[in-house]
Order: sequence, then structure tokens, then C-alpha cells
Amino acid sequence: MSLVLHYHPLSSFCWKGLTALYENGTPFTPNLVNLGDPEQRAALLELWPIGRFPVLRDEARGATVPESSIIIEYLDRHYPGTTRFIPEDPDEALQTRLRDRFLDLYVHLPMQRVVGDRLRPVDAKDPRGVTDARAQLRASYAILDRQLAHGGWMMGDHFSLADCAAAPSLFYGNKVEPFGDDLRHLAAYLARLTVRPSFARVLREAEPYFGLFPKDG
Repeated sequence: MSLVLHYHPLSSFCWKGLTALYENGTPFTPNLVNLGDPEQRAALLELWPIGRFPVLRDEARGATVPESSIIIEYLDRHYPGTTRFIPEDPDEALQTRLRDRFLDLYVHLPMQRVVGDRLRPVDAKDPRGVTDARAQLRASYAILDRQLAHGGWMMGDHFSLADCAAAPSLFYGNKVEPFGDDLRHLAAYLARLTVRPSFARVLREAEPYFGLFPKDG
């Protein structure tokens, strides 16, 4: 297969790319990267000097594609399937990209800040940063809950880039800062995501690694 995805099955941003690949049944070879292994880390750095995954390598085109949003747009352009992740209409495409950025910046990253703090030694904890991240999550949840009152998917009737971004950020977000009973539209949307075959497969494959997810305290 010409496509190789360098990833880890517990990584939330890797989930985003995997959801897109599974959504259209795009053939690819998965390469699980253990960043704790010096050789595997060095190989990833050769591909992408930032050293973060996911990274997609397309041997047929000689292209190395980092960053989950860019990977999905690359797949949409060069390996299109039944689901188009970015609408052809320029205005709709812009709104889809905006929702993707909102989810990454104001849900995904604050969620990761809370999780990352759990991995810090006691003398390096950042309680103020965690408090701010939780406040950002609550504010973002409220905005998304209003936007999802219509039911369906993040941008309406069609599954898109925005849903690929929402799936991991909301799944993990609900674990570190639970929605509560007042965000019923958001909770119903996450329930729909978890039974979508593409994301359900991501969750099944990640399940053996859930024990590695850092617990609070």
C-alpha cells in the first residue's frame, strides 16, 4: 500500500486521522510508533522533525503529510471516497475549516492540557493552567451545544472534517471535564459519533491501551 500512517492508537490527534481513513475505507498501512523507543522516535523525526504524530507518508507521490487536518484534506484531494470531508462550496468549506479549528484550539488543546498536567510530577503541577483549561472547555461545550440543537452532524446532514475533529476531542474531553446534564445536544451528538462505524472502529482498536490514560490525582 502506498499510504503509511505513523501513529499511536491512544493519541487523540491520531484518532482524527484514523476516523477519516476508516470512514472511506481508504487502504493504508498502520505503523504504531512508540516514542519511548529511541529508534522509532528517530525514524519519526526523520519524517517530520517536529516529532509528533500522526504523519502520513504517501510513497506513490513521494509526499510526507503531517498534522491531522492537513492529512484529511490531503486524503480528500488525492484519495477521495464517498464521504467528502470538505465541501466543494467555498463558503461551506470555510465554515467547515473554521469549526475544525474551533474544535482543535478550544476543545482539543484544553483537554490535552488537563491530561498533560496529570503526567507532571507533583512539584511541577499547573493548577491555574488546569483551571483555565477547564473553563475553556465549559465555554466551548456551551457554544457547541447550541450549534448542535439541529441534531445530525457537526455541519448539518453530512459527516465532515469537523466531525473527525470533534470525535476525539469530545470523547476525551467528556472524561476530563464531563458534560453534565445541561448539555443534552452535545451529549447526544457524542453518542452518535461513538456508534459511527469509522469512529467506533477507532475506539475498539484503542481499548487495549485505555489503561495507559492518566487518571486524575
